[in-house]
Order: sequence, then C-alpha cells, then structure tokens
Amino acid sequence: MRGTLGGGATLGVYDLAVMPYAAALDLQHRLVAARRDQRIDDTLLLLEHPPVITMGRSAVMEDVLISPADLASAGGTIEWIERGGETTYHGPGQLVGYLILDLRQHLRSLKRFVNLLEEVFVQVLQEHYAVEAHRDPEHRGVWVANEKITALGIAVKDRITFHGFAFNVNTDLSHFGWIVPCGITDRGQTSLERVTGTRQDMQKVKEEVGRAVAQIFGFQPEFRVGSPRLD
Repeated sequence: MRGTLGGGATLGVYDLAVMPYAAALDLQHRLVAARRDQRIDDTLLLLEHPPVITMGRSAVMEDVLISPADLASAGGTIEWIERGGETTYHGPGQLVGYLILDLRQHLRSLKRFVNLLEEVFVQVLQEHYAVEAHRDPEHRGVWVANEKITALGIAVKDRITFHGFAFNVNTDLSHFGWIVPCGITDRGQTSLERVTGTRQDMQKVKEEVGRAVAQIFGFQPEFRVGSPRLD
C-alpha cells in the first residue's frame, strides 16, 4: 500500500535520540501550532524516552500495577495526556514516533490515517525482517501472533495530528508488567529483538520506519538530527 496522499511533499524526519516525555509533549504542542499556521512541513519525530507510563483519555489508575516507590526507584514517571486510548509504557529500546500531519491537506479521515500507520509496521516487519504481522479486529496496533509489537495512540487538534506510535525494538518487556497495557488482560507484548532473536540497530530501524512512513503516506523524506527549528 504505497500512497500518493502527501503528493510528494516533504516530510521532515527528525532524530531526537532520547528525550524526556514532558519535553517531547511540549515540542509536539508547539509543532502542531506551527503546522496549523503553515510555518513548517509535515513532520515525523523519532526518539526514545526514559521509562514513563502514559495515561490516555480512557485510562484508569487501576491499570497501574507498580507502586509509586518502585516506579520512582526505576526512574519512571506517570504522565496524563490527551491522546486516545488507555495506559501504555515507553522506555529505552522502544522507537517512539510522533507524526505532525495536516489532515486538512491530506487524508481528512482519521481512520485512514490510523490504518496507514498500522500498515507501516506490517510492511517494515515483513520486508526487512521476514516477520508476519497483522492488525487485530478488536484492538488497534500491530501484532505478531497474539502479542503486540506496535501500539498506537493519536490526538488531533485543529485537524493536525500528534502523538503516534511506539514500536518495541529492543524494549525491556518486563516493564509492561508495571501496567495493564491498553486495558488488555489476555494478550502479550513482544519486540523486534524477541521475534528475531537478535538485538537490533536502532539507527537502522529509525531509517527503515522513517522511509516507510514517507512512502506509505506519499511524502519525500528529509532526514535530520535534532529538533525542528520554529523561529
């Protein structure tokens, strides 16, 4: 499923290395305003976070299983945020992507936007790692057998998307025991490292995912290091 939705426009793909969650959220809010005012192109941020539990609009504290003391000891925090969905985990070894895209100019349909994001990981896993992944009719995200490998959580403001995906690459999967992921009790979590049996090169994965997002959404990627300039 290769798209022409972006019409060949530029997609700025920014490698932010590791960034605290609160700083990344603040950056997203500023990018949404800049995209709304047409001061920047559509933008994809690729990064990792220190350990953090994020609580979406449907989240409940009962889904946090780790004690505050143990979470603090592990260097983790909890963030209540405006994306859709419930409770999830971000941490080292997980590739997080935030896609700032103007739905007014492109897809218009949020459902199609989410479907295309899922398609990115179905294709990356198949084309680069010979891993069969799929959507699930009950739960958003991308799955390998009965285990989730990519979680999605999207927000929209002024028809500009933000938040995005969390792809388990070399993630410490034991940290998902801190929560009930997305409120789902009968499914597991997996990672690219687990399904391939090999620890993965995060920079290589970033490039593969960045190019796949651009291709599937119909953009030309421009890879950059560091935060977008907003002046």
